[in-house]
Amino acid sequence: MLPPRRFLPSLSLLSAFEAAARTGSVTAAAQELDLTQSAVSRQIAALEKQIGVALFLRERQTIRLTIAGDTYAREVREALRRISSASLNLRANPAGGTLNLAILPFFGSRWLAPRLPRFITAYPGMTVNLITRLEPFEFRFDTLDAAIHFGEARWPGAVLTFLMQEEVVPVGAPELIRRLNIGGKKDLLQAPLLHLNTRPDAWETWLRARNVTFDALHGMLLDQFVTMVEAASAGLGIALLPRFLIARELEAGILLPAVDEGTLRSGDYFLACPPERASYPPLTAFRDWILSEIKRESEIAPERVA
Repeated sequence: MLPPRRFLPSLSLLSAFEAAARTGSVTAAAQELDLTQSAVSRQIAALEKQIGVALFLRERQTIRLTIAGDTYAREVREALRRISSASLNLRANPAGGTLNLAILPFFGSRWLAPRLPRFITAYPGMTVNLITRLEPFEFRFDTLDAAIHFGEARWPGAVLTFLMQEEVVPVGAPELIRRLNIGGKKDLLQAPLLHLNTRPDAWETWLRARNVTFDALHGMLLDQFVTMVEAASAGLGIALLPRFLIARELEAGILLPAVDEGTLRSGDYFLACPPERASYPPLTAFRDWILSEIKRESEIAPERVA
C-alpha cells in the first residue's frame, strides 16, 4: 500500500531537487534539465512546501543542503536510479522477463557466463542482468531479484535453494612443483602458499584435515580468485582452488594438483532470493535451468561438481 499522496511528490519536483542537490547550483540544475532558473527554484520551493521541511539554506546567490536535505537527496537519488533502471529494463525487454542476478565474480565469469547462452536459447524472451556482489545484502533495499551465495545456508530474510558443493584442490604450475620437488602433503609447508583474503583460514583447514602439523603459514595474499589463478599459473605459489572452476587450466596442464591428496569440501553454493520473489516467473525459470544444468554436468563429470 502506497503512503498518502501528500508524501509522494511528482517526479518533476524530485528531479529538480536532486539535480540542484548534486550540482550545488540552481543554474547548473536548470541547464541539465533544460529549464529556467526560476522554474527550478519554484519546483524546489513547491517540494519543500509539500513535505514541510527546508531542504536548502539560501545564502545570497548560492544554495547549500540542510542536514535533512542531504539525507533526503541521497534517498531520492537512489529512488530515481531505481525507477530509471526499471524503465531501461522494461524498454530492453517489453515482455517483462528480466532477471537481475547478483553473482560472485569468479563463479559468474568461469561457470555461469559460458552457460548462459543455453538459458537464453531455452527462454528466448528473457534477459539476465549480472551484477557482482561479494557479500550478502538486504534484498529489500536493492533492485536485485536473486543472488548466487557461497558458504553456509544462512542469509537473513532470504529463501535459499541448494545448488552444489565446492571442493578445493591444491594446485601449482608444473615447473614450480618440479623445482620444489613436492611429493607429499608435508612438502607444502616449504612451498610458497597463495592465500585468498576472503578465505584466510583455507590452508589451515586443508592441512588440519590432512593431519599436517604446522606453525604460522605465510605467503602472498590476493583478493580475487581470478588473480590467484593467474598467480598460480605464473609459478608464484601453490593455491587452493575450486576444481570445477579451474577445469580449463587442469585440462591444458597449466596447473597440476600439487599432491595426490584428493579434494576437500570447502562450502556450498545456493541461489538466494527474497520470499516475495520466489515465484517470479523469470526466477523460477532460471532456478529450474541452473539445477538441471548442474545435474547434467554432474552426470557427465561428477568430480567437477559434487
